[in-house]
Amino acid sequence: MTTVDFPEHNVGPSCKGKRIGYFREAAGYTRYKSAYQAGFDQLPAPREAVDVPTRFGTVRAYRFGEGGGTPLVLLPGRQAATPMWAANLAGLLEVRPVITLDLLGEPGLSVQSEPFTDGLDQAAWLAEALRGLQPGPVHLLGVSIGGWAAVNLAVHHPDRVASLAILDAPSVFGGFSWKMIAVSLGSVLPGMPERWRNKLLSWISGGVTAPEDAPEGKLIASGMRDFAAYLPMTKQPTKQQLSAITAPVLGIYAGRSIVHDSRRIVAKARKALPAAQLEVWPEASHAINGEFPQEIADRMRKFLADAS
Repeated sequence: MTTVDFPEHNVGPSCKGKRIGYFREAAGYTRYKSAYQAGFDQLPAPREAVDVPTRFGTVRAYRFGEGGGTPLVLLPGRQAATPMWAANLAGLLEVRPVITLDLLGEPGLSVQSEPFTDGLDQAAWLAEALRGLQPGPVHLLGVSIGGWAAVNLAVHHPDRVASLAILDAPSVFGGFSWKMIAVSLGSVLPGMPERWRNKLLSWISGGVTAPEDAPEGKLIASGMRDFAAYLPMTKQPTKQQLSAITAPVLGIYAGRSIVHDSRRIVAKARKALPAAQLEVWPEASHAINGEFPQEIADRMRKFLADAS
């Protein structure tokens, strides 16, 4: 077990109005820290934990695994953080060293200090953090909104990206379904009963795992309840921006996703990025990383072998 070093975070009503992410009250941050530590206990021991300074705040990063080579950087989904990769790290570490980041402005141990205006700012903090961690470009694997963040980085800072893999990422080749909009609106209601939050999480994951039974589910539920985020509207890249991406791209979409119609999204993606490797996994839900960890590790091994 690795004891997590928790930072002094943005906590309490004094943060309201600053347009930065914060925990609504001290009790909520305490609850979140407990869920984060429980989730982190499921991970392999990191080689290093570091808080990387950027113009927009400090970014919590962890290095896993030994050996050289270009690392694989993992970007989590919305209201998630590093512990969400519990099912994936062992398999991915057989492929290459891994760096995980907690997204700035989302629940996690990254601490935002300046507001974001647009997608340029959201690409800037990530580029600055990666520059502080690794001198050259990195391989990126992002799930859900972490996939959008990876693509957004490739659009605005292509020099930081060696390759790009995304798992059921929204707002890249198309918008959200009405189902996902309903979930998103429900997740930001501070007074929502916990059992309703659990139902929302179970719906997102196709009903395969009750959130209260999984540490990462408890972490996301606490993020939904206890954290207030102030993020710009997620903007879909233009066709011109997508076509300008030169890094190798792997896009895996979930056939049972509530976020979008994956087959329609992949058909659009093939027109925007004809050289990309694009797939629909019919049995996967939006919780694809937890459902198919070994298959994802195997697919990443092949993709990175071809991309390197």
